[in-house]
Amino acid sequence: MPGPKPLDPSSSPRAMLGAELRHKREEAGLTQEELGSPLFVSGSFIGQLEAGTRRMQMDYAVKMDEILRTDGYFVRNCEAAKKSKYPDHFAEAAEAEAIATAIREYAPQLIPGLLQTKAYAWAVCRAYQPTATEDVIEELVSARLERAHVLTNPTTPLLWAVLDETVLRRRVGGAGVMAGALRHIAELCRRHRIIVQVLPLTAGAHAAMNGSLKLMTFEDAPPLAYLQGLGTGRLQDDPATVARHELTYDLLGASALSPQESLALIESVAEDYAHEDQP
Repeated sequence: MPGPKPLDPSSSPRAMLGAELRHKREEAGLTQEELGSPLFVSGSFIGQLEAGTRRMQMDYAVKMDEILRTDGYFVRNCEAAKKSKYPDHFAEAAEAEAIATAIREYAPQLIPGLLQTKAYAWAVCRAYQPTATEDVIEELVSARLERAHVLTNPTTPLLWAVLDETVLRRRVGGAGVMAGALRHIAELCRRHRIIVQVLPLTAGAHAAMNGSLKLMTFEDAPPLAYLQGLGTGRLQDDPATVARHELTYDLLGASALSPQESLALIESVAEDYAHEDQP
């Protein structure tokens, strides 16, 4: 079996910590499971820290320094690795998203952040913070749009989204904004950059009625699932839990329209919004 992929420590503070953690663990002659045991975490979790898909928390940094005798290295650098432009409940998921090889997402209410236009993102952020200054909203929108840079690569990551039909019908920002947002999704579909399915309202009850779901896979780390609620988010790495969420996503795809039917519906709804927006 090939060894782990070399990390680029200059790519991010988390990558730097991960590279050093792997080096010090191997230098100490410990397996990932042996290092994880006194921390009460799995070997796969240690692997995710080393791969940079998970963020090192301060309590783990303290224990790493003790076990690996690194003279406070991880504690000193942990604060730098924690800095993020994203909300605390989403920061770790956003960082993992940036290095994922495949992302599968179910969106029950809003167009996923990776697919939002600036006008759509602005309307969403303004709704979240109705009394914020323009500068604050601009900063939030810029951070959201920056995430979409992962789609500049023509093939990676694979992005597969299942949109509830409610996403198409909810008038975020008005008819003109919705027309532009849906046309943007349709254009990415027609360029074969993303796969999108629409879960129609006629599908009735389904496996993910409790909220959104994001699944991420990586080249050299176990998969992750991210579940988000109102101001909260949980990143799951337990294999059985992730497998259960993967089944949920498969069931959603089975109940949704085909990609071709979904594209036709998205373009049709976009045209309706465009006509409505005409003076």
